[in-house]
Amino acid sequence: MSEEEMVTSVPAAGVMEASRAMLQKQLYAIFTTPVNGMGPVFAHLEEHLKFQVGLEREGVMFAAGPMWSDDEQSWEGEGMVVVRAASRQEAIAIAERDPMHTSGARSFQVRPWLINEGTLTVRLDYSSQTFTLA
Repeated sequence: MSEEEMVTSVPAAGVMEASRAMLQKQLYAIFTTPVNGMGPVFAHLEEHLKFQVGLEREGVMFAAGPMWSDDEQSWEGEGMVVVRAASRQEAIAIAERDPMHTSGARSFQVRPWLINEGTLTVRLDYSSQTFTLA
C-alpha cells in the first residue's frame, strides 16, 4: 500500500486549493435524531415545522426534510437541515433553537458541508404562472 493510499484526512486548505475553480459554497448540515422514540417527535412536530419555515423566510434555510429508513419504507424520526451560517458555531446555535432540540425530543450533530458540484433546474412557464423544480 502506498503512502497516499494510507492517508485518512487532508487539510481543508488542500481541498480548497484542489477545487478552487468550483463553487466552494460553505453550508452546514444538521443531522437530527430522536432520543426517546417517535412520541416526543410528534409532540413537537408542529412547533418544529414553524421554526423551519421561519428559517426559510429569513434566508437561513437551504434545504431540510425527513430521512427515510434505508429500505425507503418508513420514517424513524431522523432529519437533515442544511443552513447558511458564518461558522459551525453559528450553525450549532441555530440547531439549539429548534423546538425538537430544546425539548429534548431529538439530539443533533452539525457537519460543515462544502458545495462544489451540482445543478438546480427551475422551469418557469409564464403563461400558466407555474414553476417546476427538476
